[in-house]
Amino acid sequence: MDKIMLKGLHFWGYHGCLASEGELGQPFHIDLVLETDLSAAGASDDLHETVDYSVVYSVVKDIVENRRYHLIERLGTVIAEEIIRAFPPVQAVTVTVHKPQAPIGGLFDDAAVVLERRRHE
Repeated sequence: MDKIMLKGLHFWGYHGCLASEGELGQPFHIDLVLETDLSAAGASDDLHETVDYSVVYSVVKDIVENRRYHLIERLGTVIAEEIIRAFPPVQAVTVTVHKPQAPIGGLFDDAAVVLERRRHE
């Protein structure tokens, strides 16, 4: 299966269990891998034969910036479900949600979850 990758989508969101996370917000970074057949687009050079990743970006931006979840697991699940629903050519999606300022109480580079979802026929 072919893949479209979108890496390092940066947003400001209000996700987390702490009240301060819901008030102040923090950065979230999203990586996506969309599995789809790109052969028609490769042959035709036609945007209508592929998944328009600018539209995917807009969908993810809306979810991250305009909704609120306690867990990044839920945020990632909603993103995956919406991509599968909104883009019929996508057969599977891998979503990585990075929360680099998670309230861990120590020094770290990143906290992240990786979710893989497949279309059910």
